[in-house]
Parts: sequence; structure tokens; C-alpha cells
Amino acid sequence: MEKKPTVTIIGAGFAGLAAAALLAKDGCDVTVIEKNEMAGGRARTWQKDGFLFDMGPSWYWMPDVFENYYQIFDKTAADFYELKRLSPSYRIYFGKNDTIDVPATLDDLYALFEKLEPSSSDNLKHFLDQAKYKYDVGMNEYVFKPSHSVMEYFDPRLAVSGIKLQLLGNMRKHVHQLFKNERLRKLLEFPVLFLGATPQNTPALYSLMNYADLVLGTWYPMGGMHKIVTAMQQIAESEGVKFIFDTEVTKIEVKNNLAEYVITDKGNFKSDFVVGNADYQHIDQHLFDQPYRNYSKKYWDERTMAPSCLLFYIGLNKKLDNILHHNLFFDENFDQHAAEIYTDPQWPTKPLFYACCPSVTDPGVAPEGCENLFFLVPLAPDLEDSESKREEYFNLLLNRFKNLTGNDINGNILFKRSYAMNDFIEDYHAFKGNAYGLANTLKQTAFLKPKMKSKVTNFLYTGQLTVPGPGVPPAIISGQVVAKEIKKKLKKA
Repeated sequence: MEKKPTVTIIGAGFAGLAAAALLAKDGCDVTVIEKNEMAGGRARTWQKDGFLFDMGPSWYWMPDVFENYYQIFDKTAADFYELKRLSPSYRIYFGKNDTIDVPATLDDLYALFEKLEPSSSDNLKHFLDQAKYKYDVGMNEYVFKPSHSVMEYFDPRLAVSGIKLQLLGNMRKHVHQLFKNERLRKLLEFPVLFLGATPQNTPALYSLMNYADLVLGTWYPMGGMHKIVTAMQQIAESEGVKFIFDTEVTKIEVKNNLAEYVITDKGNFKSDFVVGNADYQHIDQHLFDQPYRNYSKKYWDERTMAPSCLLFYIGLNKKLDNILHHNLFFDENFDQHAAEIYTDPQWPTKPLFYACCPSVTDPGVAPEGCENLFFLVPLAPDLEDSESKREEYFNLLLNRFKNLTGNDINGNILFKRSYAMNDFIEDYHAFKGNAYGLANTLKQTAFLKPKMKSKVTNFLYTGQLTVPGPGVPPAIISGQVVAKEIKKKLKKA
């Protein structure tokens, strides 16, 4: 019997899980080595006293990406979890008694825009038609490219698409040309917070995220976002993938320009191919010896990173009023907070924040009569992180939450857990403690991102610091792309 090609994957995040299952399906003997106690990377869970917290991603957008992945294995999302569309999708607080509930239907969305800015629904239709074009072209033509070279984009069809995609325009200008109402502008610029740049520095291409948000909708897998991780791990294991947890890779030993051994704190692994799904900068700068690094320390220091964040996971002994599953607090100045992330990095003076209360939708994530709540504040990466600073911001959030929603929770907190830059570094070796990877600026898009290819012949990178970028759907796509690249290499071998 012909020996199966062996593949070692470092990291069990979404990209690593996707690559592992696909490579095993194609006949490889795949082992995934994970530093932490479970799969999922940043999408781990934490349980305490009957509460179940998703520690990372909480927005289920682009359901088509998940379905397309499951269909490769003759599965659907429904085989693993019940998917519920949230309606309203989320609430934005602009001040006390000043909110917008974002509708789940287009007719209601058009009516909302008309109410806030008469005659704006035509502009919204135009905006969303453009966003759909960008989404369709982006998802079919761009994101599945390995981006090894700019030559991949020299295609007449893509040249025409590139003009329509507004790669050289920016989101701020694009939105402000069409809408005058400040609340509608903030609604349309909000997804930029997850892309890691100010609206002024984010290509107008990324209005495709508005299509994902407003048209494709905001969903929730009953049981929690970790249900996606469980589904992908089950698929991988059904294809024969082996997982090794609580094991940290400490070095990649190279011989004759091949990654000969993946060295861990619990033994060494030898394989034909290695995939790096851990933090790219950590692998590049700390696991490889200098001659085999793709980039210099200077290169990494000059990258524009997406934000880190300060998180609080909170167990409450009462139910909340006037709260949806997703809640955005935009009662302070958006541009000032953005400047304190990107222009003049510092702890924000008047931060915008996000509150997620999944127990509003899913009673199973909290004991009866209780509420599962977490707060998130976007922060500049690489800030000094301390318990005293975290506590200062927790008290600030409690006061803002009380004033804006009417919920005084100070006397109802059973427990809380904070999580910020130091934890991202400790748990994930996240460069500068970032939470969302690289900022999606024009200079860090497509072939200008850190390369999948390595100087080492049998090593490839995948995940949020390489193509196509940060976020759960892009990470799954990144795993698909890297698996396809290895399959090409196997055919040539």
C-alpha cells in the first residue's frame, strides 16, 4: 500500500481545522498540534457555574461560507446545529432613549432609512447593489486566490471588477456621499471596527461587509459559536485527523530547506508538509531560525495591526430589560475612539463598546433566571495592560450600561472574568496582543498581506495574518486555500 503523505498542522483555529479536514479527505495523514486545551483558537469556550461563554467571535455572518464548506463533506449546518436568524439583527445606542434596532428584512430597513433621512432608501438600494457586486466578485474571484504574486490579479475580468470594487476609494467618502444622517452613517461604518482601520483608511471595497450584515443577516448557532468549532472538529476526525492538545510547538527544525521536525514540549513530529496556523509573526520570528524567516523584525513592527480588545465575561443572577442579543454603544465620538486606536494609541478616554447577551436568544448558556453577558471595548494593540486599568474600565462600562439601558447590574454580578492584551499574548502568542489580526488597509490587502508561502519548501502559513484576512469566514477560506496549495505540491512531488 502506498504511504500516505503526512501533514502536521500547528494550531487548531478555524483555518487549521478547515485545512486538516480537506487534506485528510484528499488522502493525507494529518496531525493537528494545539497549544490550548481545546480546538477553536480564539473561539474557545469558558464555563463556570452553569454559564457557558464563547470567548471569541460572537457574530455569525456570511452563512454561505459555512454552508459551502460543510457541503464539501456532504453536510449542512443543520447536521450540527440549529441556526437562528436574529430579528432585529442588533441594537445601536446613540444615547439614552435614542436607539436604532437594525431590521432583519430589507423592506423594514428601507423604511428605517426613509424615516431617518427622507428619500435615502434609493441611495441605500444603490449602496447595497454595489455591495452585493463586491461581495459576489470578492467571494468568487478574489478570496480563494493564494496571492503568491500580483500576477494572479492580471486578468481582464478582474481589471474591470477592480474599478467597480472601488479599491482606491475609502469607506468614509463612499458612505458620506450617499447619506447625510449621522446615525445612518455610523450604522454603515460600524463593520469597519472589525476590519481594523478607520473608515478613512479602509477601502470602499469593504462595503461588501454591509451586504453581509444587512442583506445576508446576523445569525446565531443555538448552543453558542463554539458549535461551529465542534462541527469542524467532528468533520476532521471523521476524515481521520488526529488532534494533540495542551502541546506547545517550541521550534521548527529545518534541514536541506525542509521543515524536518516540529519540536514541541512533549516530543518531536516529522512529516512531509507543515502548515502554520498559529500566530504568523510568532512562527516567523520565534520558531524559525533567522535564515528561514519570511520577514524581518522591522517589517512586523511596521505592520498596521487591527485592534486588541478588553473583554469582560459576566454571570448575572437576574434577567435584563431593554437588551438584545447584540448591542452597540455609539453614544461617544466614533472618530475620537478610532484615533486613540490607530493615530495616537492609548487607552480610550470615552470608548465605544459592545455588549453581547446570548442568553436573550439561547437560554441554555445561563442558568434559569440568570443572564450571560459580555462587554467588549476595542483597544489599540501593544498597550500597557494591568488589573487596575481593567477595573477602571469595568466600572466605566457599568455606569454607561446603567445610564443607557436602565439596567443596574452592580449588585447582581455572580462573577466576572477579564481578558485583554496580556491574555492574547499568553494564550495565542498574538503579536502585540492583537485580537483581530492585520488591519485591512489598502497596503495590507490581497498580495500585500504576509505571504502563505515560506522560504522553507514544505511549509505554508494559514490563518488571520495571511490571505484572505481576519474573521471566521475568511479563516475557513484560508484553510481551504492552503489545503489546495498543498494538494498541488503533492501532485508535483
